Amino acid sequence: MNAHIEQLQQKIAPLREAIINHKAYEVIKDIDDLKIFMEHHVYAVWDFMSILKALQNNLTCTSVPWFPVGNAETRYLINEIVAGEESDIDAGGVRKSHYELYLEAMEQCNADLSSINTFVNRLQQNTNFETAFQEANTPLAAKNFVEFTFDIINSNKAHLQSAIFTFGREDLIPGMFISIVNDINKKFPESVSIFKYYLDRHIEVDGDHHSHLALEMTANLCTTELHWQEATEATILALQKRLELWDSVYNEVIKKQKDK
Repeated sequence: MNAHIEQLQQKIAPLREAIINHKAYEVIKDIDDLKIFMEHHVYAVWDFMSILKALQNNLTCTSVPWFPVGNAETRYLINEIVAGEESDIDAGGVRKSHYELYLEAMEQCNADLSSINTFVNRLQQNTNFETAFQEANTPLAAKNFVEFTFDIINSNKAHLQSAIFTFGREDLIPGMFISIVNDINKKFPESVSIFKYYLDRHIEVDGDHHSHLALEMTANLCTTELHWQEATEATILALQKRLELWDSVYNEVIKKQKDK
């Protein structure tokens, strides 16, 4: 493995462990708890797609007239990831993005889609982000998470976009959470089966094949010591934002449980 990647992974290991072992997972006991998780997490699913497309815009030609852009190997890597994330298959074999699949999972368990739908709809109407957040009543931690992601997107630095995409998103779903969801699904398959499929698909596609492609892409883009330093700093911040998001989920779940 690339020595720089090993160094970066060593530096972020404590943060990754903190996320994988976060207390938010262990307090999720039923569908109502799971809804809170999904209503926060959906923002991260959405902006994952946004940073993915930012990378595609930076690393390939997405306008006409067409010209070859950058390295063909890197173009291949990002295009393959985009195809898998933007047009995967659901349990019935129907093509859809992972974000659309996530919305279907939320709908199946009667989670509240009003916040994320309002947010995305306002952005489609060219509303600025701050107003969209306000009108959607976006959870503060989700707002901070998305704002950081778009700071990286707007930097227009492909090596930073690739770093937080690669190290700040993949392989962060612990086995414990999968077991919890599987247990809930056994009791309420009519409410949780799509979310279970989403997680299974995420592990199968994102956590395995795509993670290897993303590692190779980041190694191709970080061509200087400064690039690796910046990539490491950005990844640390991305993981800290993820921790804050999970802290928010934990606090909301605990509050709900106490109010019962």
